[in-house]
Amino acid sequence: MTLSMIQRGFPAFGCRLKRLRRATGMKQAALAHVMRVDQATVSRWENGVQTPSPEQQAAVFAALSDHRADDAALKRLVGSSQACLHLVDEASHVCLAYSPSRARDWSASQHSLLGVSLWQFATDEIRQAEMELTDEGWWDLQAPNPKAFITSQAVHDQITISAGQIVWERLYLADGTPVRLVSGTRVRAA
Repeated sequence: MTLSMIQRGFPAFGCRLKRLRRATGMKQAALAHVMRVDQATVSRWENGVQTPSPEQQAAVFAALSDHRADDAALKRLVGSSQACLHLVDEASHVCLAYSPSRARDWSASQHSLLGVSLWQFATDEIRQAEMELTDEGWWDLQAPNPKAFITSQAVHDQITISAGQIVWERLYLADGTPVRLVSGTRVRAA
């Protein structure tokens, strides 16, 4: 994760944490032990009473990712798709897989962004859409409706995000970890 992502933290951190922790089957007390805090602190994080620093948020998600099983079949389907899509861990936005079309769209090799949190590259529209998820009940639902929105272009050293429509859909890995399938259509110049 980069310094810019660490400085910002994640919107709705508590909701993300609760969903991911439950999906991985880890108890609050076990996570507290790993993070060297007490169980009440983890409870306060999940309930939004207390928000840890962005650095600690990243450490919490990293600790939970150690308990996640690999889901090779889903990653293989995404990685070989003709569509322009990618798959990210829903809590941390760590890139798990992306299609050759997405790699071309991003101007990146098909493997250079695996394991990298894409949150650091989010446009203002992506950040806004992410913040709207809480009000839309996204974190409370097992299968929320897909979220569609339009984003502007953003050019970074490692990635280029094309202007166009983005659609988010929640899926689950075999171990129950929530992930987000991100598809999109690029705005074509006339």
